[in-house]
Amino acid sequence: MARRDVVFLLDGSDGTRSSFPAMRAFVERMVERLNVSENRDRVSVIQYSRDPEAHFYLNTYSRKEDVLDTLRGLRQKGGRPLNTGAALQYVRDNVFTASSGSRLAEGVPQLLILLSGGKSSDNVDTPASSLKELGVLIFAIGSRSSDSRELQKISHEPSYALSVGDFADLPSVQQQLFSNINTVFVEGPSITTTTIAEGRRQRRDVVFLLDGSDATRNGFPAMKEFVQKMVEKLEVAENRDRVSVVQYSRDQEAHFYLNTYTTKEEILDGVRGLRHKGGRPLYTGAALQYVRDNVFTASSGSRRLEGVPQILVLLSGGRSFDSVEAAASSLKELGILTFGIGSRGSDSRELQRISYDPNYALSVSDFSELPNVQEQLLASVQSVSIPITPTTPTVTADYVTPRKDVVFLLDGSDGTRNSFPAMRDFVQRVVEQFTIEANRDRVSVVQYSREAEVHFYLNSYTTKEDVLDRVRGLKHKGGRPLYTGAALQYVRDNVFTASTGSRRLEGVPQILILLSGGRSFDSVDAAASSLKELGVLTFGIGSRGSDSRELQRVSYDPNYAISVSDFSELPNVQEQLLASVQAVATPITPTSPTLTADDAIPIKDVVFLLDGSDGTRNTFPAVREFVQRVVEQFNIEANRDRVSVVQYSRDAEVNFYLNTYATKGEILNTVRGLRHRGGRPLNTGAALQYVRDSVFTASAGSRKQEGVPQILILLSGGRSSDNIDTHASALKESGILIFGIGTRNSSREVQRIAADPTYAQSINEFSDLPSVQQQFISSLNDVLVQVKPMTPTVAAERRMARRDVVFLLDGSDGTRSSFPAMRAFVERMVERLNVSENRDRVSVIQYSRDPEAHFYLNTYSRKEDVLDTLRGLRQKGGRPLNTGAALQYVRDNVFTASSGSRLAEGVPQLLILLSGGKSSDNVDTPASSLKELGVLIFAIGSRSSDSRELQKISHEPSYALSVGDFADLPSVQQQLFSNINTVFVEGPSITTTTIAEGRRQRRDVVFLLDGSDATRNGFPAMKEFVQKMVEKLEVAENRDRVSVVQYSRDPEAHFYLNTYTTKEEILDGVRGLRHKGGRPLYTGAALQYVRDNVFTASSGSRRLEGVPQILVLLSGGRSFDSVEAAASSLKELGILTFGIGSRGSDSRELQRISYDPNYALSVSDFSELPNVQEQLLASVQSVSIPITPTTPTVTADYVTPRKDVVFLLDGSDGTRNSFPAMRDFVQRVVEQFTIEANRDRVSVVQYSREAEVHFYLNSYTTKEDVLDRVRGLKHKGGRPLYTGAALQYVRDNVFTASTGSRRLEGVPQILILLSGGRSFDSVDAAASSLKELGVLTFGIGSRGSDSRELQRVSYDPNYAISVSDFSELPNVQEQLLASVQAVATPITPTSPTLTGMCIAELYDSQLRGCALLISLSSCEQWDH
Repeated sequence: MARRDVVFLLDGSDGTRSSFPAMRAFVERMVERLNVSENRDRVSVIQYSRDPEAHFYLNTYSRKEDVLDTLRGLRQKGGRPLNTGAALQYVRDNVFTASSGSRLAEGVPQLLILLSGGKSSDNVDTPASSLKELGVLIFAIGSRSSDSRELQKISHEPSYALSVGDFADLPSVQQQLFSNINTVFVEGPSITTTTIAEGRRQRRDVVFLLDGSDATRNGFPAMKEFVQKMVEKLEVAENRDRVSVVQYSRDQEAHFYLNTYTTKEEILDGVRGLRHKGGRPLYTGAALQYVRDNVFTASSGSRRLEGVPQILVLLSGGRSFDSVEAAASSLKELGILTFGIGSRGSDSRELQRISYDPNYALSVSDFSELPNVQEQLLASVQSVSIPITPTTPTVTADYVTPRKDVVFLLDGSDGTRNSFPAMRDFVQRVVEQFTIEANRDRVSVVQYSREAEVHFYLNSYTTKEDVLDRVRGLKHKGGRPLYTGAALQYVRDNVFTASTGSRRLEGVPQILILLSGGRSFDSVDAAASSLKELGVLTFGIGSRGSDSRELQRVSYDPNYAISVSDFSELPNVQEQLLASVQAVATPITPTSPTLTADDAIPIKDVVFLLDGSDGTRNTFPAVREFVQRVVEQFNIEANRDRVSVVQYSRDAEVNFYLNTYATKGEILNTVRGLRHRGGRPLNTGAALQYVRDSVFTASAGSRKQEGVPQILILLSGGRSSDNIDTHASALKESGILIFGIGTRNSSREVQRIAADPTYAQSINEFSDLPSVQQQFISSLNDVLVQVKPMTPTVAAERRMARRDVVFLLDGSDGTRSSFPAMRAFVERMVERLNVSENRDRVSVIQYSRDPEAHFYLNTYSRKEDVLDTLRGLRQKGGRPLNTGAALQYVRDNVFTASSGSRLAEGVPQLLILLSGGKSSDNVDTPASSLKELGVLIFAIGSRSSDSRELQKISHEPSYALSVGDFADLPSVQQQLFSNINTVFVEGPSITTTTIAEGRRQRRDVVFLLDGSDATRNGFPAMKEFVQKMVEKLEVAENRDRVSVVQYSRDPEAHFYLNTYTTKEEILDGVRGLRHKGGRPLYTGAALQYVRDNVFTASSGSRRLEGVPQILVLLSGGRSFDSVEAAASSLKELGILTFGIGSRGSDSRELQRISYDPNYALSVSDFSELPNVQEQLLASVQSVSIPITPTTPTVTADYVTPRKDVVFLLDGSDGTRNSFPAMRDFVQRVVEQFTIEANRDRVSVVQYSREAEVHFYLNSYTTKEDVLDRVRGLKHKGGRPLYTGAALQYVRDNVFTASTGSRRLEGVPQILILLSGGRSFDSVDAAASSLKELGVLTFGIGSRGSDSRELQRVSYDPNYAISVSDFSELPNVQEQLLASVQAVATPITPTSPTLTGMCIAELYDSQLRGCALLISLSSCEQWDH
């Protein structure tokens, strides 16, 4: 969106006393047309005479109303003399600064509009140059008393200096000023820095220019060493940093260029080998010019035209013997950042003038001290991560003296008989301003009424005298009616042509100046559009008899339409017209029209797919001409737009690829020579597939991987004989935008093919193409303006789309026949993902009775590996279908950090469920549990599925899709992707061409205010603080929401998050707040209150939608109750708490309450709240990433820890010698437990070939009994070792209610396995079965064990511990106990439990905490 910083500098001296009201009114009108807000246009007004005075700065007001109010009250300053130079310097140093609100560093255009009514008494040159170097665009307006040359010198360019007889005439130039401003920002390159996404990997071109004169002989080794150290810090590679070194004295020598070396080692070798050049005198100016002309060039490796920052580091030991000014300015104009470093022999002022900014000039007393400034220079260089867009256009064409072709089209009808002499004189005066030569300006004059008549063509005369003689002899034509439309078409077809002297194809601007005295009797629209398509710039001038709207439609831009009451007043608009013409008269690259390349429209790759079948034989010439006219609108040169043409009937044939031609002329010549292909039938589907596979590819010139929008324009004249849907979907999935034009026989089909039905247009037959051409081009441009190219190497890493995607597939008996279709569907989905460790991750789980993980999110980091595994997927089979258990499994075992989930990093978590039947178990609780975790569930079912069940499971009902049979999955694939992209609008889509701008930031903000007796005096300041904060938010139902709660002994909600939807309502509510009063201060209870009553969906919280939840606490004293539990509870919920306290507050308490200690702020008194407002606002506004709750949002009371612990001991022959150590270990661990019926319970099982229970969990209820039994344990013996069977045994026979397990009561279930060898059977199924049951398994092995097997058995790989021998078990005892203790705090259910699953979260490298998700079948609560 357009953003500008606009400063008005007004002459308030004695000389403008009478005209100051007109100046003030002019500024008001200008501001009315700006979009004033903090994030759009900002305005400042300065008045000056002898010295300047700031009325307000760029950051003083953020609302247009406030600016206008201040302007209306502006009084003239008065005083003398007029010091314009000092005023210019003042705005440079004091207004165009970050502290005054300038966003120059963010790349926002900086505009200065000067109104001066007299000649300056001081010098304006230096401050004006200084402003221009800073990147400020200056527009000056003077009156008759001003010095026009002075204003031209001050202005960005002379044509931007405007003049009025008196400031009362300012309205007459207002439109011209706006046109000039828009010309600079639309047609011209940006002179401001262009901010690139933060995540783009930095690239720099760095040139070192070293003084090698006689004076630096002793200091040269230090200079060399300095360059080496700098290079050491750079990241040298062909696509990263490039380095060049040049040495100079009297003349220059390039040791190596930017493209000479591509590795750091080569550069360092080159630097080490440098020899001092010697020589005198020192010509720094010539050296600067040399690097500009010979080093900062594409042929020498400079990537300036790609927007890569260009950096010059100059080390100079003396004053230059030649002038440095011109060369330094030339480098700055090119956008090169020069850093100058000098020694005591240098001229510090000279270095400052050379440097891009005076602050970039550094000084050392001797070059041996260069290390002292190295870090400073390096920091400056490294901060240049924002490519500087050169101030000259980044085109490869050499600039020539402006040339233009100008056609005057004069109304010669009866209605202009009296005013024709004035029209003729006007033409003469305008022509006198031109430079008419064969290779400069050319002029033609046409007169019209009913029909048009050419007086002379563009190539008729080559001297100004001949043209003027012919103009003076013009006679009024006469006639009626007035056919302006026909005349416009006539000049298009007969005057703007190469044969009559038009140089349009050479890139010379084509200008039409229409003088019309009446309304046209025919339509002007088609002809006007046709001229615009050709790139002709039309300026319309009318009198009172004209139709002003008609003139605006005819003009290239409505602002190019000018009106006078009578043609005798034409001299009043002559300067305005000339300035506008001059502004557009700088040609771009030859062979492309200057004016059709709209910088607002991104570069693009465009493929035309043309129906060349027998059915289009007669209309093919119209198709060919349509392609020509569309291509005319493109900007082919400078590596912007690329074009390909493909023709098809039965099969497709490429006429040329995207990289075949590099100029518009070559493309147009080839298009003109296209021959109709012929053939039948018409296979549009195959043609679509062909362009996808053979044309939209890198080898054929497609830049899709670079993020360039990919456009397909289909012209189809008949119905396809093959299937189009699959191939059209494939193109759309790959990010290609399809536009189509169909005839009466093909229009519906073309709509299905197009990216959007609105992108398809319909005509009777192709001969009607001209009637939709302009509409088509407009539609194309409208879409392209919205397109946000997402270049993978440019987008910030944090903004790059990242997703964790889990596919959960029904592998039960009911899907046996359709499983191949499910597998193919998953393959196609994965094909569209960007699989890598730092982008998309994929996991696949299959289930029937129980689930089975084929691979986890961190198993594969390459798409090929995922696809290979998918292709080998076999159906699992089994019954019944337990979808609920499968959902719980993926929640507990797949969406975890240990399995590769990046939930804690804020990466979106997606579950795609394909289910072919109704679940045999309950799905509600696990589905809710996944949603609370922040997982987005998309479900697809077949005719056998329960659609309501799928809707309940899905993130929202509309995300549940249905097909008759899984063989029909391709029909919903695109819809699924659309749903996914709809949810993740905030991140870029996985296709490179994204139309959606991106989801705008949303926040839920709750203010919790201390309303106790102690804050009575400070409460007004608190209210005002809240008001100011709200002013900065963007309040709307779908943007920011606000709630205010006040508390003392108890809390009171003044309004909730969903009470008000407009900023005005909220501000009214805040203004009406009354201090609550009361004591004592219960902050803990208030925090708990907002958690339980405000941050809830019913009160408007959008936490479950991922919207950031922010709590701002203002507290004036220490709490009388504990804040710990409530603060922790808020943090667990993911709420970001900011605490602000006064001198009466407890700063440590505030830090504990705040989400992060750094979020706690302090003021001595609440009247000082404005001092921390910006800091708080910056923190709040930076919270644009939804915070995923770190723990499940389950309300649970905590009770004294209880646990059921089972020891499973390897009693095989291999552990005979170490069994006593195992037995001692069990004793020591049990001694740490609290064994009672309602506290800890213990069981011991020993196994080898089979398992044997020594005692169950309910066998003993005292620690003494358990220890006695453990001490008496005897080694079992036997072989082989069947660990898998033993695990299954304890699952089925020990972790059961009948044997004392309290799993159904939510008591943690812990299994401690001690195994001394590798199992002879598989452990995977049994281990998974235990995990599904919620059992936390810790595996301890010795050197004979298989460590990987132990990790698979353990609930989490971190729970597997190894010792070299079991005699070393005491060394890991504390580690095990700490881990067990960490997971032993259960969440107590609030209703009877069906299943309890324990989810472990990593606390340290080994410690994990467990939260038990319990589903209860009734409402009764347990009393603790």
